[in-house]
Amino acid sequence: MTLLALGINHKTAPVALRERVSFGPDTLDKALDSLLSQPQVQSGVVLSTCNRTELYLSVDENDDIQEQLVRWLCTYHQLKEEDVRQSLYWHENNAAVSHLMRVASGLDSLVLGEPQILGQVKKAFAESQRGHVLSSELERMFQKTFSVAKRVRTETEIGASAVSVAFAACTLARQIFESLSKVNVLLVGAGETIELVARHLREHRVQKLIIANRTRERAQRLAEEVNAEVIDIGDISSRLQDADIIISSTASPLPIIGKGMVERALKARRNQPMLLVDIAVPRDVEPEAGKLANAYLYTVDDLQTIIQQNMAQREAAAVEAESIVVHESCEFMSWLRAQSAVTTIRDYREQAEHIREDLESRALLALEQGQDAKKVLHDLAHKLTNRLIHAPTKSLQQAARDGDDERLQILRDGLGIE
Repeated sequence: MTLLALGINHKTAPVALRERVSFGPDTLDKALDSLLSQPQVQSGVVLSTCNRTELYLSVDENDDIQEQLVRWLCTYHQLKEEDVRQSLYWHENNAAVSHLMRVASGLDSLVLGEPQILGQVKKAFAESQRGHVLSSELERMFQKTFSVAKRVRTETEIGASAVSVAFAACTLARQIFESLSKVNVLLVGAGETIELVARHLREHRVQKLIIANRTRERAQRLAEEVNAEVIDIGDISSRLQDADIIISSTASPLPIIGKGMVERALKARRNQPMLLVDIAVPRDVEPEAGKLANAYLYTVDDLQTIIQQNMAQREAAAVEAESIVVHESCEFMSWLRAQSAVTTIRDYREQAEHIREDLESRALLALEQGQDAKKVLHDLAHKLTNRLIHAPTKSLQQAARDGDDERLQILRDGLGIE
């Protein structure tokens, strides 16, 4: 039995190829059925995200298995092998275990230490079990991976620092305001970055969330998800005074929030502080607004500084995380190799038990027939010793005849001969 990891990711393939090799939720069951019908494939898990598609498999050992799986992947997606092969990576046994642990811990992600990937791996594991039975080795590999990923999160700082603009903006807000549950936030825009910001803020239970966007329909969809109020872009000037925090990210070629607008809002707020985070390029907030007393303006460049500092912290933590993965993957493979000896150990013990039972029954019969107990006990000990050392003795003799000193030493060590 061999453990394999086969796939492509953001490091090896462009998005144009990754999207063609991905497996959607509606096709996953069919894909697994097809994959598991391949010769030598015992069981498998399919992980498919926007940045990677990977197959984790337990297979019977076969020299042709790599070609077989690459051929299946290309045939299933109707792709030419030459278009895919150079982007594929392949890991076996310890390398496969280590790769999965690195993936689940966020060490192989586009954003180092991203927390979402562990949930995606867990979801892939659960979905691949639906209607399919995993081999004990593959199941144990994933369960061990989940505990390792948790250990990496708790014992290192790999996920402690913000490394996305959206997360950095929210981190900045939490640093300035003691509790977000007591503040009102105005989000300007409804694109991907603002969506991420809104979800982060929802997790921190802000008092009130307002979304202003040119396209009301898109803002409404996001508002329903995060329980926010929707206003038109033109209403910002009258509602700005309601916001303690303003986070803006639009594609507007000109500023949406001017110095005068902020000045009037501050006056209406009786100079209570306002935090303005302008993520947009070109900028949504006039730079002069940041010169006003009690208006604290941060741009995307300010956030990038935070992100770079935090990325350096994550990279330092990643070194520690990598050492955990190396140790745990080696430990897992040691455990797995030990499992392969279980059957042999059980057979050896049963053989010894049969010998003992046979000689014991003969000794008891001799005693029942009135033979001398001392002689019966002596014969039992002599015959039992000879029967038990017969096979090891033959192995020692054969190693000596072959001149194989290394095998002879292994046998000596195994038999406890000093």
